[in-house]
Amino acid sequence: MSNQRTQASDATAVTDPVLRVEGLEKRFGGIVAVDGASFEVERGSITGLIGPNGAGKSTTFNCITGVHRPNGGSIVFDGQEITGESPERIANRGLVRTFQIARELPEMTVLENMMLGPKDQLGESIWRSVAPIARREVVEEEKRLRERAWETLELFEIDHLAHEYAGSLSGGQRKLLELARALLTDPEMLLLDEPMAGVNPSLEKKLLERIHDLREDGYSFLIVEHDMDVIMNHCERVIVMHQGQVLAEGLPEEIQSNEAVIEAYLGGDV
Repeated sequence: MSNQRTQASDATAVTDPVLRVEGLEKRFGGIVAVDGASFEVERGSITGLIGPNGAGKSTTFNCITGVHRPNGGSIVFDGQEITGESPERIANRGLVRTFQIARELPEMTVLENMMLGPKDQLGESIWRSVAPIARREVVEEEKRLRERAWETLELFEIDHLAHEYAGSLSGGQRKLLELARALLTDPEMLLLDEPMAGVNPSLEKKLLERIHDLREDGYSFLIVEHDMDVIMNHCERVIVMHQGQVLAEGLPEEIQSNEAVIEAYLGGDV
């Protein structure tokens, strides 16, 4: 494809990037999945990442969050280069993702799934779990974490499901659980992969309300979503990928009227 790219307007120029991706490349054998993609995400924004099937969106997410090691380019989060770091290290830096298919532990309760979210728990240390003084510290911390878990479940209005097995939840409830659990890791930025897939309208409304509430609290979001109504009505800025490259970026209304974007969706690999 052509390297011609529609730049963002002055109204959507990024002035305080929390995430900067430069010349990102990812190949799988002879297949080029991401081909020099570059973009920035404004701190404290809800930014959409869209494109036809096969555009490279999920691969880009996987490179950013350490699931895949890029073949080229750089990824900078909150001023620190994270290119090629492990998923755990990236998450500990405050960059956390959810998945298109929620990854809860089905044979544990909702509350137990939530308790796994916070990082660097004292109970993860064997000696702290058995030494009397240290054991008291573990118990006190667990009590605090349990209170936070309950508060977060209440925020997402799924506290009534706390003692249900996660495997019994609906698709929408699992998405709420995954986002709630991600919040307990104290992230600065959340990457959401198809958060509305399989979610009924009432739960979708609830999930979007929570995302906007969190954005008001200073969290940053990058969202991959095929539902264009969600992207155009809830994102302040939209980045469009096509054939592994960034095709266009700008305000939702600019993207909707962009001829190159229309061609990519209607004439490309939709």
